[in-house]
Amino acid sequence: MKIVWSDFAVEMLREIFIYHKEIAGNNIARRIKTKIFSSTRQLKQHPNSGQIESALEILKEGHRYLVIGNYKVVYKKVNEGILITDIFDTRQDPSKINNPKRKPSR
Repeated sequence: MKIVWSDFAVEMLREIFIYHKEIAGNNIARRIKTKIFSSTRQLKQHPNSGQIESALEILKEGHRYLVIGNYKVVYKKVNEGILITDIFDTRQDPSKINNPKRKPSR
């Protein structure tokens, strides 16, 4: 099974990297980014290993998530494999995950 990243998820990961690079340094930022990337590998063999994302159930697209540190890696099954749709900072208000106006920010 193939892992595909949405443009939005890539942008969120980039923002996370930049934020941590500025406040904690390049090594910490790289470690967080690597941890997020490596956590998605399990989805190739176990696509249902994450919990159902209840905040996105209204979309009826089968969104699930993995928790890595302070971040949720939100994904769903698609014809091509697994689509990573978002990297969501769990320290935010959980209702923001379903806000269509949400933009990547630090």
